[in-house]
Amino acid sequence: MNKFRIIFMGTPDFAVPSLEKLSDAGFEIAAVVTAPDKPAGRGLKLNESAVKKLALSKGLKILQPEKLKNPDFIEELKSLNADMQIVVAFRMLPEVVWNMPPMGTINVHGSLLPQYRGAAPINWAIINGEKETGITTFKLKHEIDTGDILLQEKIKIGDTETAGELHDRMKEIGARLLLQTINKLIGNKLSETPQSVISGKSENNQPLHHAPKISTETCEIKWEKSIDEIYNLIRGLSPNPAAFTFLNGRKLKIFRAEKEAVAIKELAGEIASDHKSYLKFACHNGYISVKELQLEGKKKMSAADFLRGWRD
Repeated sequence: MNKFRIIFMGTPDFAVPSLEKLSDAGFEIAAVVTAPDKPAGRGLKLNESAVKKLALSKGLKILQPEKLKNPDFIEELKSLNADMQIVVAFRMLPEVVWNMPPMGTINVHGSLLPQYRGAAPINWAIINGEKETGITTFKLKHEIDTGDILLQEKIKIGDTETAGELHDRMKEIGARLLLQTINKLIGNKLSETPQSVISGKSENNQPLHHAPKISTETCEIKWEKSIDEIYNLIRGLSPNPAAFTFLNGRKLKIFRAEKEAVAIKELAGEIASDHKSYLKFACHNGYISVKELQLEGKKKMSAADFLRGWRD
């Protein structure tokens, strides 16, 4: 196993357990490819990616190309003579990169492909009220998230689970499934299964859902929608980027809430509050009771703490 060479590509926290699992299993990590350091905070101090921090702690070779088609970067990748490349939460790769290693490039995706292809599968599964999602390992091809499936594992979504909580469970499951995938490929015990898509439906005749990048428009709460739709939106965008509304002209992010299916007397979007213990927004079939929030210019806090200092 120590002769099997892997190039790992990833940037955020979701990719960290996968890199750690491969390194701890004894694979030779020829290099780690991650995003360039970016200035962040008031002092614009350069911020290293979560994957780079782990790679540094393990003494691994790190590559941070601005452009993945840079000839010098391509030549360096070739010189590493990797058997396989692994991609977890990284940029879209050009063919010259993903088609380079003899055993291909393996991607870990946070959905049961072909469902929820795209940049934000965890968020959209919760936003759409799914009760189940999963992890897929697959081989990269030309079009994004369309390659042949290697392994899949189903994951139940809790009724109150947020995208952040599901993310933290899935990154660990994904790392375990990735290790299983690689070991089976090395042992020639795994066949590839093409993704079956016919006229916008999956092989079990279910309509295909997509997972595009989350936009600001997606995050704004439309109070005329049902309590289930709004509740799922809040869960699916918590903690980042967070669903929001406006309170006296200031943006109000909502991170946690409860739903109350009751008859209402207010118009959709109007507030019901005793200014002490509860803050609710009316929608067409009940209330969304806010539990954790952040008013523009303020820190994140519980609704109870917010109400102690709130004045209309």
